[in-house]
Amino acid sequence: MDPLLDDASDAGDESSAGVTGEPSEQSAGPAPEADVETDQGVTPDAGDYRVMSVETVLFDLSDPSPHVHLMEQELPYRGLSIPVALPDAQAIHAALENVRGRRPTTHELLCEIVARLRCDVVAARIVRLDQGVYHAQLDLMTPRGVMHVDCRTSDALVVALRQPVVAPILCAEEVLVAAQS
Repeated sequence: MDPLLDDASDAGDESSAGVTGEPSEQSAGPAPEADVETDQGVTPDAGDYRVMSVETVLFDLSDPSPHVHLMEQELPYRGLSIPVALPDAQAIHAALENVRGRRPTTHELLCEIVARLRCDVVAARIVRLDQGVYHAQLDLMTPRGVMHVDCRTSDALVVALRQPVVAPILCAEEVLVAAQS
C-alpha cells in the first residue's frame, strides 16, 4: 500500500481518532462523555489557516493513485495536490458535480444524520502533514457547542462539499509550506 495515500493512516490512526468539543454556555445537557474532550484553546487561530477550494480530481495513468487538487483562494494562490484512493476520488468528484446515487452513499448518509441532529458543518480543516499523510478535522456546530472531529482528508472534503451551502475548506499554513518544499 502506498504510504502517501491518506487512507493508509486508517489502520494506525484508529486509536488516535476522536472527537473534541467545547460545550456552549447555554448547554444544560450532561457532562461530556469520556470520548469527548473539552477544547481548551487547542484550536489554532483563524490566521493560521488559508481558505482553499477543490479545483479538480485527476487520475494520471502513470501515477498509482488519483489526486485531488486544491487551490488557495487568496495570494499567493498556492496549490495542494493530495493523493487519495480511487473510491474517495470518485466520491469527491460526485460531490463536486452534485451527483447523487440511487441510494445514499456513506457520505450522503453522514450528512443527513448531521443535519437531522441539528448540527452544522462549519469547516473542513487540513491540520497537518505527517510522513506524507494529510490529517483533517471536521468542525461541527452542535446544540452543545463546537466539536472538532478527526477524519481522513478525503472524507472531510466530501462532507464539506455535500453541505447545502459548501462548508469552507481550510488548510494550515504549515501544511502548505511543507507541501511546497
